[in-house]
Amino acid sequence: MLEITGARVHYTNMGYSPSASVFKPGRLLLIFCVILGPSLRTEAMDGAAIIGQMEGAYAKVDDYQARVEVKTFESNGSVKVERFLYTFKKPRSIRLDMETPHPGMVLIFPDEKGKVYVRFGGKFPLPALHLSLSSRLLRVSSGQRLDQTDLGQLIANIAHSLTDQEQGPVSIIEEGQGLFIRVLAADHFRPHITTLYEFKIDEALWLPVAIEESTPAGSPERSVVFKGLRINTGITRAFFHAARG
Repeated sequence: MLEITGARVHYTNMGYSPSASVFKPGRLLLIFCVILGPSLRTEAMDGAAIIGQMEGAYAKVDDYQARVEVKTFESNGSVKVERFLYTFKKPRSIRLDMETPHPGMVLIFPDEKGKVYVRFGGKFPLPALHLSLSSRLLRVSSGQRLDQTDLGQLIANIAHSLTDQEQGPVSIIEEGQGLFIRVLAADHFRPHITTLYEFKIDEALWLPVAIEESTPAGSPERSVVFKGLRINTGITRAFFHAARG
């Protein structure tokens, strides 16, 4: 079904169901412009083609960096906010430079033994730690581990959400340079949980840049936003070793 809502083009896999309001005479020109114009590409509105575009784009990525903001919406109404500089280099080198709530903290994965190196910030920093990925000190409410945070993992998870883990209607909205995929699917990291996902795909990069997670009823649980995503920056391996000691 194709719906025209303001500047948005909305596709859903629920089938074709024409609406009388959509075909009012005053809207016919808008519909033709959307259908024929360059902003709407049939392949971009198809889930399989979107995944193919993202996989192709990610295959060309050697490294990337972004400022990430994670908001976790607690059951008591409070919101936990984390901000950090995230750096990734293939095949799986990860570094987080925390900005809040622990400014100066650095996490690097993997260290020489496949663990997570943690260096604390502050005027009187604590000794560095080497923690296993399953350490309770690294645990987050979503169940996601540090080694499951890269865009390649996210693209694979989106593909599962649109195929074998799909549990409800899929809608795809194109607006400006962004695609918004909304789907009810099995949670990526929590067994036996169903989550309502909205993924934002940057069409200039063909990479995901934001995730909204809600309960099936629509109550927000978590959001993750990649701000200022830069790819193939030329970051060296040394960047993932400098903080160790």
